[in-house]
Amino acid sequence: MNKIIAVSAFLFVVGFQSCTTTTEKPETKLPSPIGQKEIKLTSDLMTPEVLWSMGRIGEIVLSPDKKTILFSLTYYDLEQNKGNSELYTIPADGGEMVRLTQTSVGEYNPRWRPDGKKIGFMSAETGGMQFWEMNPDGTDRIKISDIEGGISGFHYAPDQTKIAFISDVKANQTVADIYPDLPKSSGRVMNNLMYRHWDHWVDTYSHVFISDYNGVALMNTKDILANEPFETPLVPFGGMEQITWTPDSKGIVYTCRKKTGKDYSFSTNSDIYHFDITTGVTKNLTQGILGYDVAPVFSPDGKYMAWESMERDGFEADKVRLLVMEVKSGMRSNYTTKFDQDVHGLAWSDDSKSIYFISNWHALDQIYKLELSTSVISKITEGVHDYTSVIPAEGKLIGAKMSMSMPTEIFSINETERTQTQLSFVNKPIFDQLSLGKVEERWIETTDHKQMLTWVIYPPHFDATKKYPTLLYCQGGPQSTVSQFWSYRWNFQMMAANGYIIVAPNRRGLPGFGKEWNEQISGDYGGQNMKDYLSAIDAVAKEPYVNTEKLGAVGASYGGFSVYWLAGNHDKRFKAFIAHDGMFNLEAQYLETEEMWFVDWDLGGPFWDKSNKVAQNSYANSPHKFIEKWDTPIMVVHSELDYRIVASQGMQAFNAAVIKGIPAEYLYFPDENHWVLKPQNGVLWQRRFYNWLDKWLK
Repeated sequence: MNKIIAVSAFLFVVGFQSCTTTTEKPETKLPSPIGQKEIKLTSDLMTPEVLWSMGRIGEIVLSPDKKTILFSLTYYDLEQNKGNSELYTIPADGGEMVRLTQTSVGEYNPRWRPDGKKIGFMSAETGGMQFWEMNPDGTDRIKISDIEGGISGFHYAPDQTKIAFISDVKANQTVADIYPDLPKSSGRVMNNLMYRHWDHWVDTYSHVFISDYNGVALMNTKDILANEPFETPLVPFGGMEQITWTPDSKGIVYTCRKKTGKDYSFSTNSDIYHFDITTGVTKNLTQGILGYDVAPVFSPDGKYMAWESMERDGFEADKVRLLVMEVKSGMRSNYTTKFDQDVHGLAWSDDSKSIYFISNWHALDQIYKLELSTSVISKITEGVHDYTSVIPAEGKLIGAKMSMSMPTEIFSINETERTQTQLSFVNKPIFDQLSLGKVEERWIETTDHKQMLTWVIYPPHFDATKKYPTLLYCQGGPQSTVSQFWSYRWNFQMMAANGYIIVAPNRRGLPGFGKEWNEQISGDYGGQNMKDYLSAIDAVAKEPYVNTEKLGAVGASYGGFSVYWLAGNHDKRFKAFIAHDGMFNLEAQYLETEEMWFVDWDLGGPFWDKSNKVAQNSYANSPHKFIEKWDTPIMVVHSELDYRIVASQGMQAFNAAVIKGIPAEYLYFPDENHWVLKPQNGVLWQRRFYNWLDKWLK
């Protein structure tokens, strides 16, 4: 147990009669200094240690002259149990990668200064996370800001006279503020909802600040949301893409949901606001649009602002539309009324005539282009992959691309010839030594006679004459596509390397197959999408190389809910389950979560509303209602800092299994949120994951 405690996790292993211990897989020994590139593997199969040794490309930005790509690259050190981000450049036309920084504190949020003569970044070298600058070759590193509490993101004004940055401000009075004679009290007093969010108690708000900048220091700093109890960017997924300068440097445009307490908790209605630096006046640019409005980007000529917009309040997975506003007149246009797909990552062409973006269709994220003059949208890239970003670069595009068989790398795209050229090869030394599993696309008929795209991933060195244990992968979200993503936890190649066939269906409720397919799941938990899961595993199980006596089901978040539900409704198909951060008791979930818009929309409303047939159907399909039919070994994973699906949900499921005498294991992390992010916790997660599956399926 000493090793487990050292990585801040508690592990419980429960059998029919008493607690037992099981044998962990032997650790793969790898050199682990941060930034390590040369790794010699002793096997051609992926291990957790190999996965965590890979470099992870982060934010990518292009120099003003379009010739040089600047990006962050993070490596993790298992022994130190931390990661470190450094900055690199690579020519936009291809060439050698150059390392600019090498520190133990890391560099983040890289930005080219508009004149291209300096690179700005954030570093915590001294005085918390601050704004620094250096020459494009990495020399003459100097600290520019000295902000109390530090900063968490910044942008240069186009004219270089100012800097916008985000920093935290105090949210509410503490007990010590109210009662100065109780300075050591740990109590909290709440009078409204949204007192905690995602993985933290709401003690601060992030605000946008503006400072004058002279190339040496920041001066005359102003909080443009002074005394407003709101946040920008939006927690937890928003970043500096939600904040931008106007092209004339006279205004800041930012995303904000100007609601508090219960109103905030039930609403997704964020808006885009313009703050005029000269007058101090703030204007709502998206008034009347009821859903999320985020990520504003201005055309280079300053005439237009484009942004990502959802139509309906309360539906966090609504269609993401591409809206454009003429700045002078304020006239808005929706360019995606006939485009039944989401849009993300908007980027204007240099001539302000087109907008590039990322969109998913049939579980593939491709680059698309909108021509404003004709309203025509065309697909630029083809292939089995996911693009995650796009930047126009004088006759070509620069994009970040990944797949189930490759972590993110940087590519150049020739728009005319529709060719793609890989520029970065961060993890090539590792992948040259690995054997990967084949990824196959299948279309499977569902119970209502529709076609469902399902990915099937085979073990390396697959032999069709043998029989393999097979896993049904249940996706989270619930409206989150099973695309060609590369995950450092739910990694399909890792599962395959452990000798499993993986069946990953794009069941009902996922985007990329049209609005109707995506929205069907809301109010129908335990319905058609569960039939879709079973259709997928049943179809693949007919293959002679699938061992039908060794089937398992795994998943996280909504996928964890799916596993719990299937545990009581699988008709003896499965021999092992793993549920991570899943909803087990939907009635408890309705009152435990912090983002009430999610449960209110997807479950249909509160469980006490007996007249609401949609809600009552949802709660009738709560997994805890089927516990009497549980009979299959189950592993439960949950984390204390998960405030969207709280840890007691996992505890209930685990306790129920133990009480019923079902073999069960509970992996609990007191210091993780909805994800597992710390290196040693991540490796522990992988070891126990496969230890459990191997015990019951091999």
